[in-house]
Amino acid sequence: MDSVLRALGIYIALLIVTRSAGRRTLAQVTVFDFVLLLIIAETSGQALVGDDSSVTNTLVVIETLVLVDVGLSYAKALWPGAGAILDGTPSVLIAKGVVQPRALTRSRVTLDEILESARTTQGLKRLDQIDFAVLEVGGGISIIPKSPDEKTPP
Repeated sequence: MDSVLRALGIYIALLIVTRSAGRRTLAQVTVFDFVLLLIIAETSGQALVGDDSSVTNTLVVIETLVLVDVGLSYAKALWPGAGAILDGTPSVLIAKGVVQPRALTRSRVTLDEILESARTTQGLKRLDQIDFAVLEVGGGISIIPKSPDEKTPP
């Protein structure tokens, strides 16, 4: 039972830590992020099994983590609010061509990152060509270009 409680506690703690780290962390993993992820994984693994590294205990911990993950997936499917709490909601970074500074700061996204997404996904070269930019729940930036009939300076 101790292993189950430990697995639940660590799962919840890691969920909170990754949510507080922000979506950009999950979408764009740098070398530093990857090293941090490895350290967290190793430390968490040690904490999960504790002093008992037997096969049985390891399987109990793995099964607990899988069941918690499946349970949370069901919760998100049954209750829409659960998805918003667990995964967050999309953040509008540019709305109707207007940059939203508070959303950028809160999401820790730069204009350069928005421009990179605009170039790679839509072939756009300038911010004034963007109608909407949305930081999605998964960490990617969706770009909706302005319609061709809207005037943009050359």
